[in-house]
Amino acid sequence: MQIGFCTDPATLTALPVRPDCDFIEGHVVNFLSPEAPDADFAPRATALRACGLPMPAANVLLPAALKCSGPDIDYARLDRYAQTVFRRAKEIGMTIIVFGSAGARMVPEGFPLAKGFEQYVDVLKQFGPLAEEHGVTLVVEPLNRGECNLVNTVLEGAEAVRRANTNGVKLLVDIFHMLRNGESPDDIAKVGPLIRHAHIAEKKDRAAPGVNGEDFRAYLRALQRTGYNGRLALEPIWTDLPSQIGPALKELRQQLADAGY
Repeated sequence: MQIGFCTDPATLTALPVRPDCDFIEGHVVNFLSPEAPDADFAPRATALRACGLPMPAANVLLPAALKCSGPDIDYARLDRYAQTVFRRAKEIGMTIIVFGSAGARMVPEGFPLAKGFEQYVDVLKQFGPLAEEHGVTLVVEPLNRGECNLVNTVLEGAEAVRRANTNGVKLLVDIFHMLRNGESPDDIAKVGPLIRHAHIAEKKDRAAPGVNGEDFRAYLRALQRTGYNGRLALEPIWTDLPSQIGPALKELRQQLADAGY
């Protein structure tokens, strides 16, 4: 299992000690800047090459204003946006784009949730072939019910992936969101073949592993039993990143070892 955490190259470079991890995970809107000119993106690509760790994944695909459900979907803008995302991802060796984006995905009040789901699947069908063309996998990130009202559980995420029916779209398992929803670790076994990426944070305060003593082992064992051995990114709300990252990585590695990794 490769272990990383969500940050940007500038923050990584500014840390007093380089964390003992395998990768960093970026932010599509802030780092890839899909609606900014290539000249604005070039310095970020240079900073990444200089920071010393790869960035194989990025999250937050869409800004809140670029809707993928509801009455105001601009499919032409979405297409232009996605073309730039996947092109820039390929340029820097990024192979995973995370489709969480609670604001963009939120179904407006009064709009049928079932129709919102169909719209989301349509966008997955639109994006999947573009992703695959650039050697990228788009992963559906189920978000807990307190943050979003569309595609909340790993089972719902798996249904969206299956309905999209394209090799460019797979599934992310986020243990924080599963904990917030009260989802069973057993659900991971039901979606195992679709999993291509994973996130983790504690349920309370979305804290880093070890802060509140969260036991993730049942979820990690479930992942291990599916045969998943890809990447797992820490995605907590850091309150003091320089002092928290080392202990968080140590705690996570211990629980992974206990889970059979």
